[in-house]
Parts: sequence; structure tokens; C-alpha cells
Amino acid sequence: SDWEGCLSVPGLRGEVPRWAHIRYSGFDEFGQTIDRTVDGFHARVVQHECDHLDGTLYPQRMRDLKKFIFESEIQHWLKRERDEEDE
Repeated sequence: SDWEGCLSVPGLRGEVPRWAHIRYSGFDEFGQTIDRTVDGFHARVVQHECDHLDGTLYPQRMRDLKKFIFESEIQHWLKRERDEEDE
């Protein structure tokens, strides 16, 4: 899980579970086949954008809506998570 935001839901962020490592295939803008295996941020962005194609927004993927917050609150949440890890 990591924090995501989206222009479709402006001013908000949410903690969203995503696969850390994915493989996808398709065609580029020239009609050439692509087949990629990616991880990290790239994998998260591909899943986020594929959700849009299916009409799904990231809040619908969230498991805990208590972690659906205003962007101005993100530093508070990150500090809280660090403090909990240190305990």
C-alpha cells in the first residue's frame, strides 16, 4: 500500500493497495507490440491508469477509508506512520 492522488479527485489522497510488480502488454502509438515487466512507481501508475479505463477511481480500491484525507493532512499521516514504526 502507498498513498495516491488523482486529478479526478482533486485535493485528496488515499492509501491504496497495489501489486508491487506487474507485467503488461499492448501496442505503442506506432502499432508496435510492447511487453513490459515493471515494479515500484511505474507498476502503481499503470494499475491506476488501467483502473480509469474500467471506470474505477482509487478510493474504490481503498481498504480503510480513515486513510482518505486532504492533501494538507499528508505530512501528519506520514509522521504518524513513522512514529508507529518506531514504537
